[in-house]
Amino acid sequence: MNLAECYRILGLESGASFDAIKAAYRRLARRYHPDVNPGNQHAKEKFIELTEAYKLILAAIASPEPEQPPKVTGAPQPTTAPTGIRITRKQPPLQFTNLSPLEQQLKANSYQQLQQMLKEQRFPRAIALIEGLARRIPQDPEVKQWQAIAYQRWGRQLIKERQFDKARIYLKKALRTDPHNRSLWAEVERDFRYMERLF
Repeated sequence: MNLAECYRILGLESGASFDAIKAAYRRLARRYHPDVNPGNQHAKEKFIELTEAYKLILAAIASPEPEQPPKVTGAPQPTTAPTGIRITRKQPPLQFTNLSPLEQQLKANSYQQLQQMLKEQRFPRAIALIEGLARRIPQDPEVKQWQAIAYQRWGRQLIKERQFDKARIYLKKALRTDPHNRSLWAEVERDFRYMERLF
């Protein structure tokens, strides 16, 4: 998804102000949010597309290289999720700082597997995969980010299953794993608010 397409999805012209981008996203997100449209697959897909477009625009605004795809962030998220690790047509480049060729291959393969597991909502397996990768490559910031996203997505699923105590544990683990990720904090805060409404 290129930047022009992101603006089009939000109903904006290229170069719109930050306030206009934010207002357009909020208006459309309220209209298509899955909580407002339960069981409506089209609305869910539209919400994911809107969120992805919004995050790409924000990343481009914050980045000195506007056409550079952003790093994987938190639902997905959408991603989030709000998503989490986003499943996109064009994959963002992985960062391989100070990794051996074997570790680079392991990271790339794990990333593909993780995306597929999150897409299929196989969260416990996704967590097992990413925890193993985090033990193998403990200092990699992207791996930590993916690990936090997996925890957050599983926490959100547990809320839907009304396993609130377990959901709290995983949401807090997500924040401890990647404490400087503002997008993740926003998603987790949204999850906690949703959980409070369900009580």
